[in-house]
Amino acid sequence: MDRCEQHVQAIPLHRLNTREENQRRQHLRHVFEKYDADSDGYLNIVEMKHLIHEKKCADMPKDLALHLLKLSDTNNDGRVDFEEFYKLSLEHPYFLCEMYIKYCKAVVPKRNNAEEGDVLDGEYEQSMKLWPPPLMMIIFSIMEIIFFVIDIVKTQDQNGTSTSGPMATLFIYNPHLRHEVWRFLTYMFVHIGFMHLVMNLLVQIFLGVALELVHCWWRVALVYLAGVVAGSMGTSLFTPRVFLAGASGGVYALITAHIATIIMNWKQMEYAIVQLFVFLVFCVTDLGVSIYNSINDPFDKVGYIAHASGALAGFLVGIGVLRNLKVESWERKLWWCAVSIYFVVMIAGIMYHFLDPSHFY
Repeated sequence: MDRCEQHVQAIPLHRLNTREENQRRQHLRHVFEKYDADSDGYLNIVEMKHLIHEKKCADMPKDLALHLLKLSDTNNDGRVDFEEFYKLSLEHPYFLCEMYIKYCKAVVPKRNNAEEGDVLDGEYEQSMKLWPPPLMMIIFSIMEIIFFVIDIVKTQDQNGTSTSGPMATLFIYNPHLRHEVWRFLTYMFVHIGFMHLVMNLLVQIFLGVALELVHCWWRVALVYLAGVVAGSMGTSLFTPRVFLAGASGGVYALITAHIATIIMNWKQMEYAIVQLFVFLVFCVTDLGVSIYNSINDPFDKVGYIAHASGALAGFLVGIGVLRNLKVESWERKLWWCAVSIYFVVMIAGIMYHFLDPSHFY
């Protein structure tokens, strides 16, 4: 048994069937040979450092390339053969999220390949970035859970429907306390009812984190927070006596921002028309039910204005902030138009609060 065969036997299959493993090897072989400039069957560590520094490893995940320098040279000969390279690809955390990557691939757009016809190392993984890690939506979600648990413990309300808990009292949007401006944002951490919290968490984790992997945490955070602020602003303007709790404005912003990315990256998306249909049906149905209930049930407390305002903000800010993977000339004009509309509307809303305070009492 030669050295190469020993290496192959030592590689864990990592839940790959034979066909998937062969496809993985072919993809990695293509990348390996591309950077093996002298075709000697090895990657020189010095050359790899230069390639990474010059940002020429466009079709190799940066995390993999950097980790390659540290771990892949198992025999300390200053160079990496293909089996070392392949073994690392199976051990590296970037490739351990196979199911989540497949999910993300179906949800968000893959990067447009620079070279037409290249068969690259995991086309979708190239667009995903694990550093900085996608933690913003997770952090928001953890804070929402903590606030919810604190209020349950303090009020002894097992359903979590009370608004008298310490966190709700301090952070909920209270129309009688508009001068406490932080409430226009912090109401997102307060949830009334277990299902209210769970539904928002599901969207934040499954859609929000997926968007962070492709678009970077700060872009997604801007969209989310823009939706939250727009939700409280819209509620304050159109239903000035309504209290507001929950992250639904931000959640709707994520959904409609994703709809914006579907439109802007139509050719780069998988199942674009299916996704557009599903998310549009969800938004229209949920908003329709909320509006219907608010009209026919005087005791219904769902702030549909916050949902609608967050949805509009997410669509506008999503066009302006989330990455457009292949920019067309008309999309640049749409970008400026969307961002301008959002800021004009928000500034007008703020000014109205100062110019006509009697409207709110």
